[in-house]
Amino acid sequence: MQTIIFTDATSTVSNKDRGLNYGDGFFTTAKVQNTEVEHWPLHCARLIECAARLGFDELDISALTQAVNDYIQSVSLGVLKIVVTRGEGGRGYALPEQPQTTILLSQLAFPAHYNQQALQGFKLAVSPIKLASQPLLAGLKTLNRLEQVMIKRAMDAQTCDDVLVCDYQNNVIEASAANIFAIHNSRVVSPNLQNCGIKGVYLQSLCDKLEIEFIDITLPELLQMDAVYLCNSLMAIVPVIAIADTEFDLTTSLKLLHGLLAKESAC
Repeated sequence: MQTIIFTDATSTVSNKDRGLNYGDGFFTTAKVQNTEVEHWPLHCARLIECAARLGFDELDISALTQAVNDYIQSVSLGVLKIVVTRGEGGRGYALPEQPQTTILLSQLAFPAHYNQQALQGFKLAVSPIKLASQPLLAGLKTLNRLEQVMIKRAMDAQTCDDVLVCDYQNNVIEASAANIFAIHNSRVVSPNLQNCGIKGVYLQSLCDKLEIEFIDITLPELLQMDAVYLCNSLMAIVPVIAIADTEFDLTTSLKLLHGLLAKESAC
């Protein structure tokens, strides 16, 4: 196996790359602060899981870590995106006989509005677009993001900060680019992601600290929760202050969240 690591300053992706032609690959997006990638071990675990489940050759995490450290050595605050493709080759959809994994590193500016929204909370609409079920890919952050593109496109016509997305069984799954969790009677619950959706790195970091139950949650059930939150690697945790016409008290949501995190810190 051969692996090539490019940066946005040096790479030119071939028009034959399988990631470009078939979405044959996966990615992760991380917050960089003071030249360090937050939750780096969990991002590596995500990449390793994606590679294994999609039948990629084993990734050289040591080489990737060194390349990333060199790449972000002057970044005080930013976003790192790591894209992994199966490279070129193969006839049609068939896999190459000798795959050449391609890894692309790129930097983006950190979304400054996240800090303000963390204090104000998010207003959510309900997306008219639903997620299809595919257990084979559930939980993975693959390059096949057309559903999310269409969800964002439909969101442009709505007045909201983000949208709630359900599956075709009318279970709540996630937001357009964030996971969801909620507090109800001191229980912490999050949508079941066995059939679709992405299990984000930040949600995984919470699972390592908190007892989170992954269950089927319908929209009416979510609206009955004491507090609802979004989370991802860039914005961390943001309280939801409204879902369509149902409002959640921001003060209560912040109080419950602080209590939850304080309880975790004391353990």
